[in-house]
Amino acid sequence: MNAPHHPASGKDWHAEARALAPQTRAFIDGDHRPARSGATFATVNPATGAIIAEVAACGEADVDDAVASAVRAFASGRWSAAAPAARKAALLRFADLIEADADTFALLETLDMGKPIRDSLSIDVPAAVRCLRWFAEAIDKLYDEIAPTTSGTLAMVRRRPVGVVAAIVPWNFPLVTAMTKIAPALAAGNSVVLKPSELSPLSALRLGALASAAGLPDGVFNVVPGIGPEAGKALALHADVAALTFTGSTAVGKLLLTYAGQSNMKKVSLECGGKSANIVLADCPDLDRAVEASAMGAFQNQGQICNAGTRLILQTPIRDAFLEKLTALTRSFVPGDPLLPETRFGAMVSAEHAARVRGYIEAGLVDGATRLTGDGPAPDGLSPDTCILPTLFAGVDNSMTIAREEIFGPVLSVIDAETMDQAIDIANDSDYGLAAAIWTRDIAKALDAESRLDTGFVWINTLRVGDITVPFGGTKASGTSRDKSLHAFDNVTHRKSVWVDLSASS
Repeated sequence: MNAPHHPASGKDWHAEARALAPQTRAFIDGDHRPARSGATFATVNPATGAIIAEVAACGEADVDDAVASAVRAFASGRWSAAAPAARKAALLRFADLIEADADTFALLETLDMGKPIRDSLSIDVPAAVRCLRWFAEAIDKLYDEIAPTTSGTLAMVRRRPVGVVAAIVPWNFPLVTAMTKIAPALAAGNSVVLKPSELSPLSALRLGALASAAGLPDGVFNVVPGIGPEAGKALALHADVAALTFTGSTAVGKLLLTYAGQSNMKKVSLECGGKSANIVLADCPDLDRAVEASAMGAFQNQGQICNAGTRLILQTPIRDAFLEKLTALTRSFVPGDPLLPETRFGAMVSAEHAARVRGYIEAGLVDGATRLTGDGPAPDGLSPDTCILPTLFAGVDNSMTIAREEIFGPVLSVIDAETMDQAIDIANDSDYGLAAAIWTRDIAKALDAESRLDTGFVWINTLRVGDITVPFGGTKASGTSRDKSLHAFDNVTHRKSVWVDLSASS
């Protein structure tokens, strides 16, 4: 039987990469331009260490230009006051153009971030397109409200765009995360200034020309690449930015809240870090499925996922059997050249981040955890500086550094629990509250656990699944808002109450 065809098969992606000429300039007021200062920064292929391109390093002056353009566009009403059907049609064209350019977007994601081309092509780009189409379709299906007031009055509750929305997004899913921010903002009628991570700016920069080609008026969508403490800070402090939506680390999220308070008290929505617990009880209905989900839920995207199930809590009766299967599976996960279609695990995003992850691995060993996998040299096709083999630790106590802090790498900590109550206590003993999972054949037990897990998302007998229809976000240090679903409109709109005295017009 022939192997199933994968979308990444059939192309020489190395040849495609050599022929690629990525856009490197900012996109402001409908046109690409260099930074006012002329400064640039290098974006690097983490798999090889080679420089892909020099990208415009936008600063405060460029941010001022982008925000001024967005303010003018919003005030003109060309987009903000356009008929819902018109905005819908433009965003659907935008999605079609991205889909038609899927190979290029996938290649940019892989080169910039080090993830396998198979994932960029079959997961990242399709997810971004689905997100944009979903919010486009939602535009003419949102209704305002009429309040139940006394006769002679009419009270309306209207959902209105806030104005200029700044979106600051991370490097791990550059295109997908950008789209979860800009799609609802544009759908609601706002103007947007997108600031991609300096580690993965190229797909965002390619969006600009496609937005214009789709019919978005100049100034409605802007992209300002740059270093976080410069361009990102300028956006967060800008008095004409009405809302700031962010995905990234908790530390930066706290800074953005401070900047909002120092400026105009802009609306801030945060989706931050996680240390998600994955609880497998003794009555798990399918141990093999739970093993595979636990491994992929921790190691996919090289572990660089905010809701990765990095704390695996095993009830002791199944611990040994589970660990035996998990160890064997993890050892089969070998990173490789991200441009080869058969590669399932790629490079860490940068040498600096890889060194940080190695520091956590050393901390785990010093604290007394037992490393079951993760030894060995870097395989062919990857720079040793950015290659980390999937690392499994057993004998972890929840007080250890590797169990407390977000590592954002392929490191999975296994913690023992005697009972479900103890497992839930361990899961909740965290500064984070993004997500959790529980595996049990007893649905009543599962729902009891769900009600006690202090997280924004709970999976039952599965891990790291969901779609655009379901809100995503956390509690505690994991954030303050929800992306995806109709709830995402709350981040980029405000409610206006209108009271009409009908008798005054009679």
